[in-house]
Amino acid sequence: MPEAELDRFAGLRLDNQLCFPLYAASREIIRMYRPFLEELDLTYTQYITMMVLWEQEEISVKQLGKRLYLDSGTLTPLLKSLEAKGYVTRTRSEADERVVLVRLTPQGKALREQAVSVPEGMRACVRLSPEEAAVLYKLLYKLLAEEKGR
Repeated sequence: MPEAELDRFAGLRLDNQLCFPLYAASREIIRMYRPFLEELDLTYTQYITMMVLWEQEEISVKQLGKRLYLDSGTLTPLLKSLEAKGYVTRTRSEADERVVLVRLTPQGKALREQAVSVPEGMRACVRLSPEEAAVLYKLLYKLLAEEKGR
């Protein structure tokens, strides 16, 4: 193929795509979480949901979706599952019936104690220095902020 043709299609090469290493790294990180989360009987999305609830014991489904970048179609079955496990309750707001509130139960609060070792376990799996991790964190949140601004 002539050089000009190769240059024209360079943007279509997998190695030239930012999205691919982000996608592959995300899948790999989630795979690394699996053994830690199996001990808690949580999926990754259930875990990040619980992390938000450990910070705020009550949050609206809409706010939770914004915080986790998840739509209601993903959140509803996820919250039903966490509710079935006894970790959360869902109730309608007294102030506005359209708003569904998610609350942490005592059992959900207790799970936090079991989960406290997960971040340390993950730090041992991810081979980045604290400085490299901080740079990556900052860059990823910069991408997310740009996406939110659109």
